[in-house]
Formats: sequence, C-alpha cells, structure tokens
Amino acid sequence: MLSILSGIGNLIFQKLELFGQLVLLTIDTIKRLRFLDIKRLVKQMAHLGVDSLPIVLLTIFFTGVVITIQTAQEFIKYGAQSTVGGIVTIAMGRELAPVLTGVVMAGRVGAAITAELGSMKVTEQIDALRVMAVNPVAYLVVPRLIACIIMCPILVVFANVIGIIGSYIITTFYDSITTQMFINSIKVFVVPHDITGGMIKACFFGAIIAIVGCHKGLNTAEGAEGVGTATTESVVLSIILIFFFNCILSALLY
Repeated sequence: MLSILSGIGNLIFQKLELFGQLVLLTIDTIKRLRFLDIKRLVKQMAHLGVDSLPIVLLTIFFTGVVITIQTAQEFIKYGAQSTVGGIVTIAMGRELAPVLTGVVMAGRVGAAITAELGSMKVTEQIDALRVMAVNPVAYLVVPRLIACIIMCPILVVFANVIGIIGSYIITTFYDSITTQMFINSIKVFVVPHDITGGMIKACFFGAIIAIVGCHKGLNTAEGAEGVGTATTESVVLSIILIFFFNCILSALLY
C-alpha cells in the first residue's frame, strides 16, 4: 500500500513539475514578444498553418458528412428536418471544428515543432545559439507560438465552411430537406458567438500546441531515441490538454 501511495505521489509531483515548467516557458515567451522577427513569423505561419490546411479540411469535411448521416434521419423521423442545418453548424462552430482542428494540429504541428527543436538540441545547435548571444526562446519559441495562435483560428474558419458544405451535400439526398430549409435553419439557430467562441478556443489550443511542442523539443534527451520519445510525449500531452481546456472554455464561453 505504501509503495502504491508513493508511486501516486511521485506521479502527481512529476505532473505538477511539468505544468510549472510549461507556465514558466509561457511567461518567458510573453516577456520576449518584443523580439519577434516578422520574417520568421511569416515562415512559421506558412509551415505550421498553411501546410496543415489540406488535412484539416479533409478531416472536418468527412466529420460533417458523418454527423449529418447519423442525425438527419432521426430529425426527419420526428418532423424536425428544418433544424438540421442549424444544429450541425452549431456543433461545428462550438466543438467539432476547433477541437478536431486542434487535435490534427497537435499531431502534425506539435510533432513537427518537437522533432525540429529536439534535433537542434541533440546536435547542440541550441547551445550554439546561446554561444552567439541569441536567446533560444526569443529566436525559436516566440515565432512558433504567435504563428500557432494566429493560424489555428483561421484554420477553424475554413473547417467550419467545409464541414457545413459536407453536411449540405448529404442533406441533398433527403427529399424532405431542401436547400432553402437548410440555409434558413442556419439563419434561425446560429448566432455569431457560436462561431467566434470556437475561434477563441482555437487560439488557446494553438498556444497549447506551440508551448508543449517547444518545451518537449528544448528538453529532449540525447540521441535519436530521445527525439522520438519527446515527439510522442508532445502529441499525447497536447491532445490531453486540448480536451481538458476545452471543458473549461466550453463552460466559460457557453
């Protein structure tokens, strides 16, 4: 029993220590925002955001298709087919688009950031930056954090559009749901906050992905195995934090 309690205590301590390290890195990054290099920011926005657009659109399109297939028949059964478009749009704007975009970016962007910085760490390039009086946080972390915070909500906007399009394509197969009915339901049920709330969530998710990825990359153990381990831990931790903060933000925003 004592060994079990000791193991639980050590695990809790490790998680609290990790959380503290993430908070300290975030504070340090915010302090160094004035050193932001616009050219590096634009490069990171293209690499982390634009290059992620195809996989995000593909994921959300099929999500819109599936959720409509699962719900449209039930709504039609109870005579509520006039609400399908609005319900799907609300689900997309509030939850599905920001959360799935965050998860996809955690898998692609978070892994890329960790692998890149981890490789720099094990090849001593980060130490070389310090020798040249270049702060690694200002040079490496700041542009990636700002790029993720900017690009994640932009990707969510595109995700909302493509998800609604996927939903509309499926509704065309149901005779009782017309195009006008689908559009009217969106006008009636959806308010701007349903979309902007999801974009606010996406800003937090982007920050989480960038901070976790940079922290794991900057603290990678030596060797190729260390890079692989850090990349896996980065993706897993980012996804867990995204779902955790999604609960908190949903309660606050809605």
